[in-house]
Amino acid sequence: MSQQQPPASRVFVELVPWADRGRENSLLPCGEAGPGLRRPLPSAQPLPATREAHVHGAAEVSAGPDRAQVAIRVSSTKEVAAEAKKSVCRRLDYISQSLQQQGLQAENVTVTKDFRRVENAYHMEAEVCITFTEFGKMQNICNFLVEKLDSSVVISPPQFYHTPGSVETLRRKACLLAVENAWRKAQEVCTLVGQSIGKPLLIKEEETKEWEGQVDDHQSSSLSSSLTVQQKIKSATIHAASKVFVTFEVKGKEKKKKHL
Repeated sequence: MSQQQPPASRVFVELVPWADRGRENSLLPCGEAGPGLRRPLPSAQPLPATREAHVHGAAEVSAGPDRAQVAIRVSSTKEVAAEAKKSVCRRLDYISQSLQQQGLQAENVTVTKDFRRVENAYHMEAEVCITFTEFGKMQNICNFLVEKLDSSVVISPPQFYHTPGSVETLRRKACLLAVENAWRKAQEVCTLVGQSIGKPLLIKEEETKEWEGQVDDHQSSSLSSSLTVQQKIKSATIHAASKVFVTFEVKGKEKKKKHL
């Protein structure tokens, strides 16, 4: 009799994605991992939620003008051209010497001259523009020239203004002070509830504005030339305001270690 052949064996292979192979490993005996399979990774522990303090901070700063400009006009009208020029140049030399004696730098002085004929005469006019950084010195020089020169010399009222760099510095100062005020507020609140403030997580400037100071209502209707020097400085003073929103991390107070 012929011997019966045993039935042919079949092998089934299934490719398991990496996400599912950890589950497949758990089905193997004795916890052994099959070839090409990975052991399951330990589940990640959720990170603790960060405690935060949200506060607003505001600040307002102001700065008076840092520059002033004065114009001195000298003129003369003569029938002879040389006499008109001589009259103006003589007074220009006196003004220049007076400015040098007061320690004013040449780069702060600009002189322009205009010579023309008016009917049957010659007219010579010169303008000296002086930029001051010290307002006390400005008043002393102007008062001196008014006293020493005749009525043909006209000294304009000072015009006060800010340099572009000073205005930008004022804006930054307002923002930094607003952030500092927000930090102090958050620190006081955390101390009140027995916590400590951590590092800032978010700093956002929500609002910023600036405006020029105004004189009182009864003075604003007056002519600008009638205002005093102090009133003009007040009117030219610039104010800047900033409002910020800051988020700080809140940490618990550290416990003091007991010394054995």
